[in-house]
Amino acid sequence: MTALLFHTLWGWQASLEAASRYAQQAGFDGLEANLEHPCFKGWRAEEVQTLLKQQNQPLVVEITTGGGYTPRLELSPEHHLAELETKLEQACELAPLRINLITGSDCWPMAQQHSFLERCLQLLNHTPVPVSLETHRSRSLFNPWAIEDILKAHPSLRLTADVSHWCVVAERLMSPELQAIQAMASHVDHIHARVGHEQGAGVPHPFAANWQEALVAHAQCWALFAEQRLQSGQPLTLTPEFGPDGYMPVHPESEEPLVDVATINHLMADWLRSEAWLS
Repeated sequence: MTALLFHTLWGWQASLEAASRYAQQAGFDGLEANLEHPCFKGWRAEEVQTLLKQQNQPLVVEITTGGGYTPRLELSPEHHLAELETKLEQACELAPLRINLITGSDCWPMAQQHSFLERCLQLLNHTPVPVSLETHRSRSLFNPWAIEDILKAHPSLRLTADVSHWCVVAERLMSPELQAIQAMASHVDHIHARVGHEQGAGVPHPFAANWQEALVAHAQCWALFAEQRLQSGQPLTLTPEFGPDGYMPVHPESEEPLVDVATINHLMADWLRSEAWLS
């Protein structure tokens, strides 16, 4: 199979065993989880490997540096790199299919970004697992209008495409005719399939009529990335990644999510499987 779909553990409250069972029942090929997810607590690396091998489920491990998903402004590139070196070693012990890396900081000047990325790639070149850097807000790859120059300077950089973040940064939908999307397409190995919009990184329901323009724009970008990746003969991995933590709007009084994110991720996985460009 040339395209694999992963169940995200973002917001998952149950056990690792339960996540594995759910992924199997829902038709996901594997799991994606942050290295520090609570479901790994108390598990040895070899036990995680055994569980997932029994279910034939590959794992994508997510690493963040510098203070969680939003980096602390006072932390230097050296701090990020030291943390990255430690976490890469820990992640590789889980024998993942790939590592998704959220690193760097948007507050650094461009010269410092280039220096950081060069040193980061030196670490990744000695990592036995493929690593792709995510186009995440507040990070080194936050700016769609800088990505072409970044990739020219660092042509070996591999990407996790999450264009929903760029929609917020640029305050406009991303689409395949934009030079930024064209420039990154051949570098994308992994996709976070969440639909964002001009004012937020997640729509409440991607299949609602009022969000169809956003869905189409994202799907066209994903199709371009998939075409480039699959033509290279390499597997494409995708994770439907609708989540909580302010991404899913809540009722103003009860604070209940407007839609269950697990349901949305399941629906997105089903929809992706039906798309001709993914085959």
